[in-house]
Amino acid sequence: MYSMGEQRIVLVAKDTAWRNNIKSILNRSGYYVVGEAGDGLTALKMIRSRQPELVIMEPLLPGMDGLEVARIVHEDKLAPVVLIASTSQADLVEKAKRANVFAFLVSPIEETTLVPTIELTITKYKELVKLESQVAELKETLETRKVVERAKGILMEKHGLNESEAFNRMRKQSMNKRVSMRVIADAIILANNL
Repeated sequence: MYSMGEQRIVLVAKDTAWRNNIKSILNRSGYYVVGEAGDGLTALKMIRSRQPELVIMEPLLPGMDGLEVARIVHEDKLAPVVLIASTSQADLVEKAKRANVFAFLVSPIEETTLVPTIELTITKYKELVKLESQVAELKETLETRKVVERAKGILMEKHGLNESEAFNRMRKQSMNKRVSMRVIADAIILANNL
């Protein structure tokens, strides 16, 4: 058994026998199937409500296409998608890339192929989410720094302060009011613009 713990998975395929086959592989490997869907719209609702760590689906689904579901799942940061198709036609692979599918497997599927793919996909997805969070944090820090610099410049100009005095005045206000430097800086800029 390869499994690194009970990962929650949603299976999406119109063929019940296909889902049962994949589900038996997953169960033997210690994964927990939290939902199964036979069409795209049901799948999307299920993914949103059950919040799995991974979605395994086929591309051709009734109603909403599997690749469209994969694109939405990626954009909304719900889970990584592993696509399993009966063919690896170049146009299908290209569509899977555009939908931001994390892995593409061709049927028939065996445990020795599926389990490592699942583990790598979940690990890489978690790393991606962490990196995106760090990038957002860095952008926020940079934006705050720009706003603080702008506010400092306003204080220096309006009150004849040097850079250190302007910064200390903002820091003192921040501590006294128990708010961030960003809030103080935004208030200074807003007051200056009035």
